[in-house]
Amino acid sequence: MRIGLISDVHANRPALDAVLDDMPDVDACVHAGDVVGYGPFPSEVIEVFRANDIVSIQGNHDRAVLGDFHDNFHEIPKSAALWTAERLTDDELAYIDALPTERELYDGQLKVAHGAPGKPNTYTYPEDFSADLLGEESVLAIGHTHIQASETFEDGVVVNPGSVGLPRDGDWRPGYAVVDVDAATVDLRRVEYPKEETQAAIEEHGLPEVLVDGLEHGELVFGRAKRSVTDSVE
Repeated sequence: MRIGLISDVHANRPALDAVLDDMPDVDACVHAGDVVGYGPFPSEVIEVFRANDIVSIQGNHDRAVLGDFHDNFHEIPKSAALWTAERLTDDELAYIDALPTERELYDGQLKVAHGAPGKPNTYTYPEDFSADLLGEESVLAIGHTHIQASETFEDGVVVNPGSVGLPRDGDWRPGYAVVDVDAATVDLRRVEYPKEETQAAIEEHGLPEVLVDGLEHGELVFGRAKRSVTDSVE
């Protein structure tokens, strides 16, 4: 079974459209959290998720839009979350609210968590990938760091497909992965998109200017310390 794996779309509709257009035929598309937050197209992205039956979980920015800000939630994403919450309809907010924090899919072959299993706000960087993260699943999909990476272990694969909406690994192009859950193999991919559309909409709506530069260079850093998988959840 082939799965299109995405994460951290962050209300960036042009980037999401480019990824879905580039994605080969798959049996399903799965998202590892943060449908909204940061970006200027929250309603449009939710519409695409629904129209394409994209299976998702909640990310920390999705919870922030619902008013749940964890400790150390920076003022820049907080302002974007408040902006988003004001623009979503009650139905769209209910869609976000109904998303689970984790999923086990396809007879338990694929587990999806935003930060780490049981730790939704924890940053699991590529150097933190280990066999200890795996349970009974053959593929563990995570997001949150916006850094594309995968590592294969004897008992399975840990993969972060990268961010669709706001990459942070120095490559501005949206990332995604095609995963064969039966063979436990991962194909990491990048695709270009018209980022100028998103940058112009950010400026038009008065969202934080730092997001424009972040989209340009595939980097966004503002006072958030690196967090290891062994750290406690905040």
